[in-house]
Amino acid sequence: MKSRGRPKVDTQPVMVRMPTELIEQLDDVRRAEADLPSRPELIRRIVEEWLANRLK
Repeated sequence: MKSRGRPKVDTQPVMVRMPTELIEQLDDVRRAEADLPSRPELIRRIVEEWLANRLK
């Protein structure tokens, strides 16, 4: 797992409100991952995968 701390200089925070049900679903997916990513990391992975599939 990557170390936590100050984010990279080339990043920007994005605040998103989500319904509780969606957060619970994300947490279920997180727990199924071998490395138990944080919520933000899981969301990054989902967005990256979605973009990769969309740009094919």
